[in-house]
Order: sequence, then structure tokens, then C-alpha cells
Amino acid sequence: MYTIIAKKRLSADVYEITVEAPLIASSRKAGQFLIVQLDTEYGERIPLTIADADDKEGTITIVFQAVGATTLKLAALTVGECIANIAGPLGNPTRIKRFGHVACVGGGIGVAPLFPIIQAMKAAGNRVTAIIGARTKELIIFEDRIRAYADDLVIVTDDGSAGKKALVTEPLKALCSQAAKPAMSVAIGPPVMMKFCVLTAKECDVPIMVSLNTIMIDGTGMCGCCRVTVGGQTRFVCVDGPEFDGHKVDFDNMMKRMNTYREREERDKHRCRIELGLEKGA
Repeated sequence: MYTIIAKKRLSADVYEITVEAPLIASSRKAGQFLIVQLDTEYGERIPLTIADADDKEGTITIVFQAVGATTLKLAALTVGECIANIAGPLGNPTRIKRFGHVACVGGGIGVAPLFPIIQAMKAAGNRVTAIIGARTKELIIFEDRIRAYADDLVIVTDDGSAGKKALVTEPLKALCSQAAKPAMSVAIGPPVMMKFCVLTAKECDVPIMVSLNTIMIDGTGMCGCCRVTVGGQTRFVCVDGPEFDGHKVDFDNMMKRMNTYREREERDKHRCRIELGLEKGA
């Protein structure tokens, strides 16, 4: 059992939970993820990226959006309650080295898993420019934490309520168009955001890594649901990733496959909200 020692609501549907997990905290690296199961018998296993960890305190921090049945149940847990199973750290760590100048782009909840990468890139001696975006000011997360590590921080929102009214691709293009453009870039967020970040980086001949956590289900490579086409070959996000060379990822195919269980997911979410007393049945 993994005890929840802190919980915070970051925005309307986004939560931050800190859990006692000393072995994971001492071994995790930037870019890795966990498989979380709320109960041992019938609980769905969901992949969540490690947003932070404290090896001295023996804790890990996960950030998630309550968008499905299991994440709604996870959001309903309180401090002192336990999560039945947490497996990790899983996946290949981010390739961290001294590139020189690195642009790190996060959209929405993707800002949380971007944070440990920013920390690691800075610790490796890089100059880090962070670009974070959301639909509106209330959905911006981790601003203060990222500001403490990034050399430069650019904030954009769709409605202009925080930072500049723009998409994250606008400051990324401006940065990559400079004579002293970044030697590496990283993008984490909704698939469509990552797709256009890749197109932007490609225009300026800048390498870019993307994290494809959103398509994962099983986390062990057995179910095959997280298969993606990378460089014309089939790869499994959970065992071959979760990060890949963005220039090689077939995002259109990935986004089409992600809609496969959309109807079932919405039914389960509705039923779970009724069980939790969040809405009335039809």
C-alpha cells in the first residue's frame, strides 16, 4: 500500500498527489512513468508520469487530470488513504546531456511531466528556455517551480489571460528562428500540440523529443494498444519509449487510434461520476 501524504487541486480537474514510495523515489529518472492501480482485484491499471520526487523524504509526486473513471476515483482519495499498487519507475529515461541550449515546451497537464526534464537538463549544464501554455490562466500549472529552474520562461494562453495570447508554437518558432537556435527541444502535451511543435521545429531544423504517454494502457508491452509508427516501424510506447524522435512519429495515425475507445470511456466516466455522487443518473 502507498499512503497519500499530501493532495492539492491545481485547477478544476487537475490534482497533485504526493505518495510515500521510497524505492521509486530513489531510483526514478526524468521521463519515466508509473503504473497505478487503486485496488488489487479489479482496478484498472493506468500510466502516470512522475512529476517530481524527493529521495530524502521517500516520496513521489503525480499530477493527473480527472477525465476517466479511474482518475475520478483517484481524485476522490484523501490524505491518509492508500493506493493499492504502484509499479515503477518504468520506461526509458529522457536522454539528458549537455546540449547547450534546450527548449522545453509543455501544454496543459503536460507541463507536469516536463518539470523533471527541465530540472535534469539544467543540472546537466544546459541553458533552458521553458514555454508553457494552457487554454486560460486558471489552467497554468507548475509556473513557480519551473521558473526556479529555467533560465527563461514564456507563458502563453489561448485567451490571453496569462502571458501572451498565443499557442506554444509561436514562441517556439521565434526561438528556433534565431541565429543561436536551440540544440535540442522537448515537447509534452496533447498529441495535436506535439504534432505542431514538431512541424515548427522541423522548419528550423531543430531536433525535438516528444513523450507519447497519453496512448499507453498496460505499461508492459503485452496489450499492444500503445503501438505507434516511428520512422516507418512499429514501436510500443511503454517499452520502447515513452519518448521518441518527434520528427519520426506518425501523429495522424496515433491520434486516430486514440479515439478507438472514446465512447466506452465516456460511458465509464458517466457511471463513475454517478457512483461518486458528482451527478445524477439519466
